[in-house]
Amino acid sequence: MSEQARRTIASYTTYQEAEGAVDHLADQGFPVEKLAIIGQDVRLVEQVTGGMGPGGAALHGAASGALPGALIGWIFGLLNWLDPVVSGLLLALYGLVFGALGGALLGLLVYAAQRGRRNFASVRFMQPSWYDVVADDAVAEEAVRLLAELPSGTGTSTDSGAWKSSRPQGGPAVT
Repeated sequence: MSEQARRTIASYTTYQEAEGAVDHLADQGFPVEKLAIIGQDVRLVEQVTGGMGPGGAALHGAASGALPGALIGWIFGLLNWLDPVVSGLLLALYGLVFGALGGALLGLLVYAAQRGRRNFASVRFMQPSWYDVVADDAVAEEAVRLLAELPSGTGTSTDSGAWKSSRPQGGPAVT
């Protein structure tokens, strides 16, 4: 199975704009299975959400351990054939409590093992700088023609030569 040659037909600064372009093509009856949205110039962003002390580490650990503990307790309770609803709920409650306690202890142990090197909580995510809509070579011209019908300001067509300054001129061919 050989992979189709593709080329960039438009570039957008937001995913919503790229998605809107693909929606427009779909509304026009274009075979959207021949398209892809590709995030370019991806960077890892770590957003710090706050400081982390022993209490916060224990709280995060308790929250992480409570749900798995409750689920395991509930499943074990369902295996009781005589009174599964009562025993399932009771064991789920026990599992929640013991999972929270175990998670809190584990959170404190991990916090202590780090010895102050990472005293903050954060969320990591990938963030592209722009999004290219690419199409198979066989249908790329038709896609460019249909995207030209979109109102101006919704994207940058590769045929116009109007590129973002951080984008490489001409753009690499996508295969």
